[in-house]
Amino acid sequence: MKFKFYSLWLCAIMIFVFLFQLFVNGFTELLILDDSSFVQPWRFLTAIFLHGGAGHLLYNIFALALFGSILEKLITGKKLLLVFFLTGLIANLIAVNFYSSSLGASGAIFGVIGALIVIRPGLPIFAFGIPMPIFLAGIIWAAGDLLGAAAYFVGNPINNTGNIAHLSGMVIGLFLGFLFREKERFRENGVRYRLNEHEVRRWEDDNL
Repeated sequence: MKFKFYSLWLCAIMIFVFLFQLFVNGFTELLILDDSSFVQPWRFLTAIFLHGGAGHLLYNIFALALFGSILEKLITGKKLLLVFFLTGLIANLIAVNFYSSSLGASGAIFGVIGALIVIRPGLPIFAFGIPMPIFLAGIIWAAGDLLGAAAYFVGNPINNTGNIAHLSGMVIGLFLGFLFREKERFRENGVRYRLNEHEVRRWEDDNL
């Protein structure tokens, strides 16, 4: 399986897009997720690559480069792209119903993390200043987003974080992770018990 570095290419696109955001007036407004996305559906995709600032961008490309590279190694680059874009799009389709505007790759990145949690739950990572398995970090991240979403629904949002998009992306990522894990188990079992026709015929010639 050839490693394609798809997560790094996605990070490069985000950096390139962010430069346009900085130097081209109206660029962000043209591609951001908002109410007009239903008549300009490309926004559901383009908003994934927009960011609200340098800190937002750096945080996301670090997470994508790390977790995306690990996931690509486990399930192939094409499946990584499927997880990234599908979870990002669904997260945006859900988020547009709650936020006046939204941008960033966080929903897609949480989808990648969700898939990793299922496929390699014991994967050691460094989060919150301490080493822990990724499934535990995922629980803590999800709990934080649940609190943020609850605060939003009671009309007292903690900040402008898209907690609902995060949770949506993670749930879809978990689902995809189960699909890929079960498919891999089926493939391994098939290989384990598959008989080689040439070997069978040789055995028959030697023993009959």
